[in-house]
Amino acid sequence: MNLQAVIDSLPRYAEPLLVTVSVTLASAALALIVAFALGIMTSSRFLAVRTPARVFVEFIRGSSVVVQLFWFAYAMPAILGIQFDYMIAAGIIALGLNYGAYSSEIVRGAIAAVPKGQLEASVAVNFTPLQRLRLVVLPQAWPEMIPSLCSFAIMLLKASALVSFISVLDLTAMAGILGGPSGQYLLPQYGFILVVYFVLAWLIWTGMRALERRAKRGIGVEPPKKVRAVAPPGGAGAAGGSL
Repeated sequence: MNLQAVIDSLPRYAEPLLVTVSVTLASAALALIVAFALGIMTSSRFLAVRTPARVFVEFIRGSSVVVQLFWFAYAMPAILGIQFDYMIAAGIIALGLNYGAYSSEIVRGAIAAVPKGQLEASVAVNFTPLQRLRLVVLPQAWPEMIPSLCSFAIMLLKASALVSFISVLDLTAMAGILGGPSGQYLLPQYGFILVVYFVLAWLIWTGMRALERRAKRGIGVEPPKKVRAVAPPGGAGAAGGSL
């Protein structure tokens, strides 16, 4: 593996790295908004609210994210006349909607897991539906969502490489360019971005773990403390007897 080729090309990765991080963060923000909107709608007891959200979720989940990416980038400008000034915007919208639809099931499941007694208590104190959602349901459901949302955030990071299909210069696209026309340097370049993606995924995991601990402390749930094993008096013989 030619490590010198990777070292010499490091400055050229600065802008593509920023593109990858920007696409991931913007898509994650959009996906979170979509997930909460669809998750709350699919949890509604009103059929007129629940059905359109369910149809949208199943349609998005049942079609390929690559096709959705091409649709926003190329089909919409040709068919509907909606032209994005930057292709990166099409990538953010496609990834945000796709992963938002998947994540909506996490939101719906966490809302459904809130104890019924909590809802009954909020009704007893005359909370409005919005107050019940804001003050009772979401604060308890949010900590339960975070581990699964963390997995989807990491998947979204890896899926951000798909924007290279629509001519957005991200990490994956730059690695292909720096690999050379004959591909003689592809192995070191792709090996390098493999490490970069791993580091970014680890940062997401670390941040989400910290967010989960903070969210649980906010509702009075402390993380389990490590229990140190203590040897019983008299040694192993006192604990288990003689063999």
